[in-house]
Amino acid sequence: MDNRLADMEVFTRVIATGSFSAAARQLGQTPSAVSRAVTRLEDRLRVRLLVRSTRSLTPTPEGEAYLAEARALLDQLEDMEGRIAQRARTPRGLLRVSATVGFGAMVVVPLVPGFLEAYPQVELDLTLSDAVVDLWQERTDIALRSGRLKSSALKARRLAAMRRVVVASPDYLARRGIPRVPADLEGHACLRYNFMAPEWPFHDPRTGERILQPVRGPLAASDGTILRQACLAGLGLMWSGDAVIAGDIAKGRLVEVLPDFADPEPETIHAVFAGHPHLATRIRAFVDYLQANIGKRMPGKEREPWQDERG
Repeated sequence: MDNRLADMEVFTRVIATGSFSAAARQLGQTPSAVSRAVTRLEDRLRVRLLVRSTRSLTPTPEGEAYLAEARALLDQLEDMEGRIAQRARTPRGLLRVSATVGFGAMVVVPLVPGFLEAYPQVELDLTLSDAVVDLWQERTDIALRSGRLKSSALKARRLAAMRRVVVASPDYLARRGIPRVPADLEGHACLRYNFMAPEWPFHDPRTGERILQPVRGPLAASDGTILRQACLAGLGLMWSGDAVIAGDIAKGRLVEVLPDFADPEPETIHAVFAGHPHLATRIRAFVDYLQANIGKRMPGKEREPWQDERG
C-alpha cells in the first residue's frame, strides 16, 4: 500500500533543500529512498514533476502546481493534528461512569457538581446500578467497583476503603430484639440483594474464622436504595457498606449490630477502566478528582494512596 502523504512530504522537502541527499538527511532516509518516493509520485500522476541535472533539481510547471497544493494540504494536516493534540490535553467530551446505587448516590453524586465546575467541557453520563457492568459491551469509560477484582485487561485505581456492617432501625430492634451472634439472624427479617447468595459473611473474633450465615427475610431487591428505605421503615436488618448508611447511623435512624463480628478487613473501592497508553484526559481527570475528594464523603476514613494496579 502506498503512503501518499509520506511521498508528498518527501517531495516538498526535496524542493525546500534543493537535493535528494539533503532531503534524505533531514528525513532520516537514504538518497535512493527519497528518489524512489519522487518517482512513485511521478508514476502515479503520470507527469514529470522535476527536471534533474547534475547540479540542480528544478520543478516543472506540473511540479510547481503540485508543490503548492501539497504544501497547503500538509499545512492543513499539521494544523489539524495540533488542534487534536490540544483538545486531548484539555478534559472534554462525553464521560460514561457506572457506580453502585447506594455508593453512587451517597458518595459519588455529591462530588459531581465540583467536578463539572472544575471541568466545564466534560459531559458526565452517570449510571447507578448494582449489577456488574461490562465496560466493553456497555460502552462505559469508568466503573466504580467494590471488593476483590478479577484479573483482566482493565486498569484499576484504588480510591477508598469501606466497612460492611449490619444495621437496623431502632424501632425494629425494639420489636424484635438485638442479635448478639450471627446465628441469631435465623430468627430475624433480613433484607438482601436478589443477585447475591442468601448469606452474609462474618468474622469470628475468637477463632479468626470466616462465617457465612444463611439469612431470610420478606424482601430481596436489586437496588440498595430500596433495601435502605425498607430498613429505615423498620422492615428488617440490612447488610451494607458503611459509607452508604453513615449519615443514618450518625442521626440515629439506623443502629449497627454485631459489630464484633464485622470483617476487620475493609472492602476496597476501585475505579476500573480500560488501560491505554494514551488515556483520555477526561478519564484521568475524573479518577484524579475522586481520589482527591472521595475521602471527604467516607465515614472517618483516610484516603487511600494513589496507585496503579491490575484489576
